Amino acid sequence: MVNRRRFVQGMAGALTGLWLTPSLLASAPKSMRATVDDFVQTNGFHGVIHLVRNRRVVLSEAFGMADVEAGRRATLDTLYPLASITKWIASVTALRLVDQGKLTLDSAIVDYLADYRSDTGAKVKLKHLLSNSSGIPNGFTPQVKADPSLWTRTFSTGDAIKAFCSGDLTFEPGSRFSYDLTNWILVKGIIENVTGKEFAEAVDALTLAPLGLKHILPRYAEEVRSSIAAGYASIDPPMRKMKPQLVYMVASGGYCGTAADLVRAAESVYGDSFLRAESRKALGTILVPTESYALGGRIRTVQIDGTPQAFAWETGRTDGYRSLLAHRLDGQSTLVLLNNTDLSQKTIDLFAEALFGSIR
Repeated sequence: MVNRRRFVQGMAGALTGLWLTPSLLASAPKSMRATVDDFVQTNGFHGVIHLVRNRRVVLSEAFGMADVEAGRRATLDTLYPLASITKWIASVTALRLVDQGKLTLDSAIVDYLADYRSDTGAKVKLKHLLSNSSGIPNGFTPQVKADPSLWTRTFSTGDAIKAFCSGDLTFEPGSRFSYDLTNWILVKGIIENVTGKEFAEAVDALTLAPLGLKHILPRYAEEVRSSIAAGYASIDPPMRKMKPQLVYMVASGGYCGTAADLVRAAESVYGDSFLRAESRKALGTILVPTESYALGGRIRTVQIDGTPQAFAWETGRTDGYRSLLAHRLDGQSTLVLLNNTDLSQKTIDLFAEALFGSIR
């Protein structure tokens, strides 16, 4: 199985560390404790909150249950689906290929997928796909509404592109924003075509393994399913909210992971050496101003002590899962929040802003 050795080795180390690392919440600053306590109690929070300041962990805490029915509590090593934070990981992987000269952001779909329709494929560039501004409509949603059995069918990447990603443009590429699965099936196909590897293998070789991210893995992998938190629409009574995992959708939202590895990913990617300077700049450049959207995620300004600070603000929402990776672009702080009980994104964002404001 792909990534099996990396996962097993990583979990062995993580489980050892679990018993040696005490809770940091009790020793956190009073204002931070109050902010966290209020958020957890008000929202009945289940999940993980992990905050790093100047590369020092100041808060790392698991709350509630990972699996209510099984009685499995959440821990810092529980795997949570990352949802659309996967788009950021896919974008980083594409930029690694840009750095290697195998992709360019301004190249068109047909430069990499020769069988794609030539009219629209010549107009849509890789940067349009990575910024959800391609204009290619989502053909999956209307088809699955008409035929729910699509959730159980297996498609190759090429077949999924033909079936769901080949409609007429709904707007000129780059002129608007539309958060469509379509873009990411095509990104998957392009990365597979230029590397000659399955998408997960390419992501592992180009991004995850070089950064030592042993606990960021495709959610569909058989060997990690028992470690993933269950997703819920409600806890009392327990009501699960989880769809089947389809391999051809993996680039859009199909990875899971731990908070500590997400922090390591952000610190490394926005650091000095993993990506070339031009690619780091591209990752942080807003392409769709109305959505503050760059490549694979948003860039957001947050007021910290009255001073505006730029953050990479990567959010994820799928089924009962919510995720946030908020990394201050000057490198001073990073927050990861992982949740499996369907919290609203607005609630999470407001909490994150308050928590950053409580850092002293």
